[in-house]
Amino acid sequence: MLTTNYSENLNIMERCLNTKDSFDLVERKITIKNRKAVMYFSDGLTKDEIAEKLMEFIYKNTSEDDFKNADTFSQNCVPYIEVETSGDEEKITTDVLSGICALLIEGFDKAVLIDIRTYPQRSTSEPENDKVLRGSKDGFVETIVFNTALIRRRIRDPKLRVKALRAGKKSKTDIALCYMEGKADTKLIDDLTRRIESIKADALTMNQQSLIEKLYKGLWTNPFPKVKHTERPDTAAAAVLKGNVVIFVDNSPSAIILPTSIFDLLEEADDFYFSPVTGTYLRLARYFITVLSVVITPLWLLCLQNPKYVPDAFKFILVDEPQNIPVIVQLLAIEIGIDGLRLASLNTPSSLTTPLSIIGAIALSDFVVQSGWVCGEAILYMAFVTIANYTQPSYELGYGLKFCRILLLILTTLFNLWGFIAGNIINIVMLCSNRTISGKSYMYPLFPFNGKELLRKLVRIRTK
Repeated sequence: MLTTNYSENLNIMERCLNTKDSFDLVERKITIKNRKAVMYFSDGLTKDEIAEKLMEFIYKNTSEDDFKNADTFSQNCVPYIEVETSGDEEKITTDVLSGICALLIEGFDKAVLIDIRTYPQRSTSEPENDKVLRGSKDGFVETIVFNTALIRRRIRDPKLRVKALRAGKKSKTDIALCYMEGKADTKLIDDLTRRIESIKADALTMNQQSLIEKLYKGLWTNPFPKVKHTERPDTAAAAVLKGNVVIFVDNSPSAIILPTSIFDLLEEADDFYFSPVTGTYLRLARYFITVLSVVITPLWLLCLQNPKYVPDAFKFILVDEPQNIPVIVQLLAIEIGIDGLRLASLNTPSSLTTPLSIIGAIALSDFVVQSGWVCGEAILYMAFVTIANYTQPSYELGYGLKFCRILLLILTTLFNLWGFIAGNIINIVMLCSNRTISGKSYMYPLFPFNGKELLRKLVRIRTK
C-alpha cells in the first residue's frame, strides 16, 4: 500500500512498473503548487491533448485547501468524468498498464487514477463473416469498451448488466458478462463468474478460445461447437434480450453467446430481417441443406456399393466406368484438397486471390478428371457439399459436420448399409450427448421437448 512518504511511493511504483527498462512506460515528474508530483502512463494508450488540458487546469485552479487528501484533490481539481483514487499498488500498476494515467502527489497516500486512455482500433465496419442482405452494417472490434457500447446503444434498459472481470495472472485480460437482470439465469451467471475468477493461467493467449477451454473442463472429443460466436452487435443484443449471456473478451472482435443449442448455431440474422414467410423459408432451407451436406456423399457411396437396389429413375447417379482409385479415397482426397485451398486462400495476398481461384478450379475440374484421379460425379457432389457449408454462419459447426460426414463415409465403406445406419446413429448420439459450457442440452428445445420454443426455432414468428 502507498504511504504519505513521497520518496517511498516513488520506490514502490518504480519497483512495480520498472519504467527505466520500458520506453513506453513514462514517468513524468511535475510540480503542483510547490508540491512534488509524478504522472505514470503508457505512451500510445493515453490521449495527449486531454492530458495537457487537465494539467493546465490543475496548474491554474489548485489551492492549498485542495491538498487535504487524494479524494479532495480529485473532486476539486480534476475536471474529468472517469476519476478514482486508490492506494493499492497492484491496482495502480494494472491500471497504468491498461492505459490509465496515475497521478501521485507529495503527502498523499493514494494515487489519482484518470481514465484518459485510448485504444488503437479499426472502424466498426460490417464483419466479413456475418454479412446480411439487410440490417445494420456495424460489427464488433478488438476493444471491449466499444463492443459493450454497441450493445448499450441497442438496449437502453437499466436492467442491462455488464459485469467486469479479469483473467490471466500476467495478461490480466478484461472480460465482460453482458445479460439482462431478471431474464438471464442467475445460476449460470454465478457459475461463469466463479469459473472465470478461478482461472489460474498466466495469459489468455488465444483470447476467446483460451477462455472457452478454461471454462469447459469436459471432453473435447465431440466435434460440435460448445458456444456460438457472433461478430454482429444486433445478433448479440437480440440474444441478451432473450435471456442469454453474452461474453466479451478484450482484443477479440466477436462475442460468445450462452447457452447455445444446435438450433441457435443454425440461426442467421437474415432470418429476422425479412418477412415471416421469407424468413421461415430461408431457415428451413438452411436446415435441409445442412442435413443434406452430411449424408449426400455417403448416400451416393452406398448406392455405388449396391447398384441393384437403385431405382431405374436414378440409375444416372451410378458410375459406369471402372475407377483407377476407389471412390472413398477420391472423396476423402477432395475433402482434404478443399481444406488445402481454403488455407491457401487465407495466406494468399489479395492481388493473387483471383489467380489462385482459377488454378484451383482448373486443378479440381477437367484436369483431375482427365488424368483419371477422380470421377466427375465425385467432384460434383463435393462441390455441392462445399457450397452447402457456407449456408450456415458457424465455421466450427461446419467442421463438426465435416467430421460426421467423414465418419459416415468410412463406416459405409467398411460395413455397407449397416455402416451407414451405424454412422447416422453415432452422429445423432454425439449431437444429443454434447454439452455446452452452460450445461444445457444441445438439442433443446427438441430434447427436452418444448413445443412452443421448437416452433419458434423452425418457423419465423412475427414480432409482437
